[in-house]
Amino acid sequence: MTNTNDQYIAWLLEHSMLEQARPIAARYSGHGVQWQHPYAEAQPRAASAAASVWFTAYPGAIITRDGKSVLATLGDETLWRTFADIGIQAIHTGPTKQAGGLTGRDFTPTIDGHFDRIGMAIDPQFGTVEEFQSMCRIAGSAGALVIDDIIPAHLGKGPDFRLAERGYADYPGLFHMVEIAAEDWPLLPAVSEDADSANLSPAAVDALEAKGYIVGELSRVIFYEPGVKETNWSATAMVRGVDGVERRWVYLHYFKEGQPSLNWLDPSFAAQRLVVGDALHSLGVLGARTLRLDANGFLGVERRPGSPAWSEGHPLSVTANQLIAGMVRKLGGFTFQELNLTVDDIAAMSHGGADMSYDFITRPACQHALVTGDTEYLRLMLRTVHDYGIDPASLIHALQNHDELTLELVHFWTLHAEDQYSFQGEEMSGLALRERVRSVMYERLSGANAPYNLRFVTNGVACTTASIAAAALGIRDLDFVTDEDVQRIQRLHLLLAMYNAFQPGVFALSGWDLVGALPLPHDQVADMMADGDTRWINRGAYDLMDVDPKATASQAGLPRARALYGSLPDQLSRPDSFVSQLRAMLKMRQDYRIYAARQVDVPDCQAPGLLVMVHELPNGRGTQVTALNFGAEPVDETVQVAGASQGRAVEMFSGASEGEISSSGDLRVRLDSYSAKSYLIAV
Repeated sequence: MTNTNDQYIAWLLEHSMLEQARPIAARYSGHGVQWQHPYAEAQPRAASAAASVWFTAYPGAIITRDGKSVLATLGDETLWRTFADIGIQAIHTGPTKQAGGLTGRDFTPTIDGHFDRIGMAIDPQFGTVEEFQSMCRIAGSAGALVIDDIIPAHLGKGPDFRLAERGYADYPGLFHMVEIAAEDWPLLPAVSEDADSANLSPAAVDALEAKGYIVGELSRVIFYEPGVKETNWSATAMVRGVDGVERRWVYLHYFKEGQPSLNWLDPSFAAQRLVVGDALHSLGVLGARTLRLDANGFLGVERRPGSPAWSEGHPLSVTANQLIAGMVRKLGGFTFQELNLTVDDIAAMSHGGADMSYDFITRPACQHALVTGDTEYLRLMLRTVHDYGIDPASLIHALQNHDELTLELVHFWTLHAEDQYSFQGEEMSGLALRERVRSVMYERLSGANAPYNLRFVTNGVACTTASIAAAALGIRDLDFVTDEDVQRIQRLHLLLAMYNAFQPGVFALSGWDLVGALPLPHDQVADMMADGDTRWINRGAYDLMDVDPKATASQAGLPRARALYGSLPDQLSRPDSFVSQLRAMLKMRQDYRIYAARQVDVPDCQAPGLLVMVHELPNGRGTQVTALNFGAEPVDETVQVAGASQGRAVEMFSGASEGEISSSGDLRVRLDSYSAKSYLIAV
């Protein structure tokens, strides 16, 4: 080993996340701060009580004031006064820490929107640690909190991966990677000169499994793309180790090739030390109060001869999440999981794990209701939540986020593919139900009917909430949207907001929602979509506070999206704007603590577009009923409200009496097209 190599290893260690975790953990070891908070059980209602309305940012899309960073922009006092006025109580920053890869000593750009973490430092393109800390203080002074991210499933190919490739200390134990004996290198693909790894073919995976190296193929290939990613395994080029031995490794990556998966059951327990250290950094150094656990359902993998490896719903994922969430609660914080798996898995991983879960259960279903004007599938999924013992108050009911509108519908694809369901007057299998829902959503939201949206590999549709509304209205060309069209789109957008906000739990919305962003023209981000990742069209730049009206792109280089509704100050000056109407909605939600209610019924309805949700308000304040018409035709129907006492129904926004509730709980619901009401049943 040469002196130059010694120096390089020392440099890698200096930048290694595992190495940086050691002194952070030492701050807490042996101190009483560990014993001040309960931690064994998830605390969803305490988490939503701390902040029940979230703004979900995407750092790369934020347009900033000239000379100011993203974090300085998000930490602006005027912005937080505006958020408080609207009713927003938290900001989820999205990933702001260093991400991407490392070649030599040169850091390379992120390949997955900063979800390929390689360091604990704040990425300089977003700001500094001091600016993040300042943002937390200013949010706190406004009675709000900041939410950060940790990624328990994988890293990017940063210093930790380069140390692992070189066989240094316990670093190979960080990753699900296996050294391949030189005599078996012919089984591995060649690596081109401009790359450091190559994806394995299915045949190569089978051959390596047969030789006892790896667990083999997994049940699904996320981000599948012919010629790019055909399996979840890749092989490194030849790397000379610290001991002078030349090695080639095969490593697992559930996601992209530059996102090597962490090994949560290696004797070194290196992954646990790194991830917990990262969480402690976010809480204790940066000042965040809540953490998202991204991709936290993929922490266990096990060989099953004769069938794909067990990689989803694995008990190790449950155990690992209990460790992470318990540690965060032990220090006074909360966690939530963004887990697009079966409802079984979401329920299981919530027992002692993350305090809240992203609502992947009803999110695609409410979009389906809007697109089809039929709420049957949405009612099915709302009832499924209860069937699995999930409290709706433990869910984060969100509009748009940085990802696509997912249509994987994993629940009906894996465990429940053969189960029988009643849907649209037929008995069908879960798999058939899934295909029917997916086919109509793809048809209505992409292709000739909505060419501004794009399919995202096999997962769903890249779109914005505004472009979903446009597609539901039959608008095919966004270049010719009229002022009347904007009002119609806004009406549907507010309907989706009402659905998500007027039920127990957290309500989350993005900057794209607040300004009414449309997808970017495809040619503007063609280079970013070269690997098949079409989500870049729904990540256009936006300017919340009109800080730079002339900006054509964000600091990260994302083109500015067309914003139908305008900036927050402009909208707040107009009573009929999206944000002004949202503000009234959120005030009602907060005043009556609907976020803390208990959902007691989702009754059957006759009108296809009608959905009714019945909630018991906290502190004995009575029964609240959310009624929404997802259809293009008006509704006039009597619905039986379970648990409602005989009394008067008052529409909460107008204060108008809507008639008496009969002794059997009958409530007459009258709604215009694409509209909603909230009723308070007063005794």
